[in-house]
Amino acid sequence: MTLEWFNVGVVAGTHGIRGELKIISRTDFPAERFNAGSELALVSPDGKQIVPVRVASSRPHKNMYLVRFSEFHSINDVEKFRGWMVKIRRDQLMETGEHEYYFHEIIGCTVETEDGTVIGKVTDILQPGANDVWVVAREGKKPVYLPYIEDVVIGVEPENRRIVIRVMEGLID
Repeated sequence: MTLEWFNVGVVAGTHGIRGELKIISRTDFPAERFNAGSELALVSPDGKQIVPVRVASSRPHKNMYLVRFSEFHSINDVEKFRGWMVKIRRDQLMETGEHEYYFHEIIGCTVETEDGTVIGKVTDILQPGANDVWVVAREGKKPVYLPYIEDVVIGVEPENRRIVIRVMEGLID
């Protein structure tokens, strides 16, 4: 059986000489994911190398997390991980609340209007502040930036890979 992995961050670089890594969080649960004792995996950009690790310590720092893993003790041990992904296994996913979704549940979904007109597919999720913005790619047109708000997104069916929206004036050119 092949393990399914999910991104929770990316290694941006090193910090100091004691083996800390700067990790850009890609999770809504960074305090839990990077908590001391958490089990993670460092995965090479080509996906061929997977290094299981356990968080020894972490702290937020300038929109990232500084994380030290129990397995590494110096900058020489961790320099090679720059650009690697930080991942978790499927069985480590946390329960989400109502109207909350993981990125992997939304990216790839087909977006359609209330009347069934297909707009495109979600290709990315931006997190600029108050609410997420779903980037919807359209064939031969500019992407639509869809705010994830109640007035716009009226139905999300991850199991059917489908999202239904209400088109507000100015939303789609």
